[in-house]
Amino acid sequence: MILSASRRTDIPCYYSEWFMNRIRAGYVLTRNPMNHAQLSRIPLSPDVVDCIVFWTKDAANMLSHLDELDERGYKYYFQFTLTPYGRDIERNLCLKSKIEDTFVVLSKRIGRERVVWRYDPIILNITLNIEYHKAQFVRMCDKLSSYTDTVTISFVDMYSKLKTNLIRPITEDEIAELAEFIGKTAKEHGIRAVACCEKYDLTKYGIGQSSCIDRERIEKVCGYLLDVNADKNQRDCCGCAESIDIGAYNTCPNGCVYCYANDRSSTTLRRHESHNPESEMLIGTVANGEKITDRKVKTNRTIEQENRI
Repeated sequence: MILSASRRTDIPCYYSEWFMNRIRAGYVLTRNPMNHAQLSRIPLSPDVVDCIVFWTKDAANMLSHLDELDERGYKYYFQFTLTPYGRDIERNLCLKSKIEDTFVVLSKRIGRERVVWRYDPIILNITLNIEYHKAQFVRMCDKLSSYTDTVTISFVDMYSKLKTNLIRPITEDEIAELAEFIGKTAKEHGIRAVACCEKYDLTKYGIGQSSCIDRERIEKVCGYLLDVNADKNQRDCCGCAESIDIGAYNTCPNGCVYCYANDRSSTTLRRHESHNPESEMLIGTVANGEKITDRKVKTNRTIEQENRI
């Protein structure tokens, strides 16, 4: 099993204590986001968890737990979003210079191949113009190139619930100009550039298709081959391997104006404040009479190929 923690919320930044409590307990309860009444108990033993994929915009609160994860035998890597936006766009993050330093500390601790830099989504407005992105991308490549081997990009999707005048649609010509620059700059810095679920073919700019939950990367982290399917629950363009996500929507306090995982800030704040780090699930409790189904999971390890990576 590959564990995703989490596409739906920033567990390393806000819920690391809860996560470690669930690791120690050996299981976690989750609600199906499409069916609130459906509860599952997911075992978290390292015997069945091949790899944990952490998603975060600030991993500082997770750093102190890495030794324990290692001692318990867990394998993991980070999808670390680091953008050049201020608090008008990402309202509740700390200073970006401090987060960049955390990125470096994390990479020095676990290795550059286990920290994927996400420069996404790319947003354009009056202030965040193409020249701004070019200058910031070069600056960040200069600082981070020794601490990651991959940068994942995407251009912001103007989905229906995105209600802000801080983001405007991006034209095809603008996408082409930025993609060409990013592909060239990343290559010059020894970083592989990939795009996450982009409808445009960016390969001519040296930008491949990403697999954020990447079987090949996980095989290298684990040291063995995996027998794992593509994730059918993601968008058609997604290249991710199948995983189980233990997060919950409407729980991330980062306050990003482009977020797809939160509906209302008031709902998110209320749910975040109700969080109990001792709880079996991220948010809420099990009501009387609710049925919990034990989810059948197993390692995806191909035993005969172990240690051949």
